[in-house]
Amino acid sequence: MSSPNFIDYVKLYTRSGKGGAGSSHFRREKFVPKGGPDGGDGGRGGHIILRGNTQLWTLLHLKYRKHIMAKNGEGGGPSRKSGAQGEDVILEVPLGTIARLDETGERVAEITEDGQEVIILEGGRGGLGNDHFKSSTNQSPHYAQPGEPSKEAWFILELKVLADVGLIGFPNAGKSTLLSVISAAKPEIADYPFTTLTPNLGVVQYRDFQSFVVADIPGIIEGAAEGKGLGTRFLRHIERNSILLFVIPADTNNINQEYQTLLNELQAYNPEMLDKKRLLAISKADLLDSELEDAIRAELTIPIPYLFISSVQQYQLPELKNLIWQTLHS
Repeated sequence: MSSPNFIDYVKLYTRSGKGGAGSSHFRREKFVPKGGPDGGDGGRGGHIILRGNTQLWTLLHLKYRKHIMAKNGEGGGPSRKSGAQGEDVILEVPLGTIARLDETGERVAEITEDGQEVIILEGGRGGLGNDHFKSSTNQSPHYAQPGEPSKEAWFILELKVLADVGLIGFPNAGKSTLLSVISAAKPEIADYPFTTLTPNLGVVQYRDFQSFVVADIPGIIEGAAEGKGLGTRFLRHIERNSILLFVIPADTNNINQEYQTLLNELQAYNPEMLDKKRLLAISKADLLDSELEDAIRAELTIPIPYLFISSVQQYQLPELKNLIWQTLHS
């Protein structure tokens, strides 16, 4: 599930609707020349609302929709008739979308469920009609409330993909190949750096009709947290993963050192990343014979569960699925 149209960041100007004014009206009929106040209330202005939609996985549909404005509420009428409410604007977004105020960075919404709705900008309340202000000392109030003004704000919408497992590794580590073999995902695969330029999601089928979701995150390089390579553009997607599966090729000069470099980049971006469960897959094990594999095992000092795998030969992939499933439910 990847595309050059994958957009995970948009900036939007939003304005809610203003509330309608209350009516200052008096009942006037043929035989009731001096009826009392009967002005109705104004309708509230339209809200700006985010709604979760499992059919979406990118913010592309909002990329060119820079100005979002809801309708105003209508004024109140005679006979205590309330004005119509302003039409809400509902923005459908993929699960994993976070809304922040651009000016302060404050998080105002997080969409994690299908159909979940969150009002990010409320419409103005409608004003009360003069019927509300009559009293024993003022039986003919000529006053009615104006509606509340609209609100406006710039919002940043960020998408963090929802996946159980995030594949972490340098470019050309074999992450995309692994994902293509264990799931139905079809990521672009080639022998050059940064083949993967957008996150790929794949659903991995497990026994008894169960499954889990794996995300292939574009390759990290040393210095990514400081903006090198693809920088931190995709590191935020890892924040939602339950498990971090480090993928390091068997022909790497120093597996221990490469693992520590990846760990350092995650820590530099967000120290809370280190609180997640971690596994290690040593890929391209088809390049090894048993003697070399034993030699690498003897040198490993990484204190997490690991497996030697080969996506090409599907070596130990069932065992890897078992390990992931057990870790997810431990």
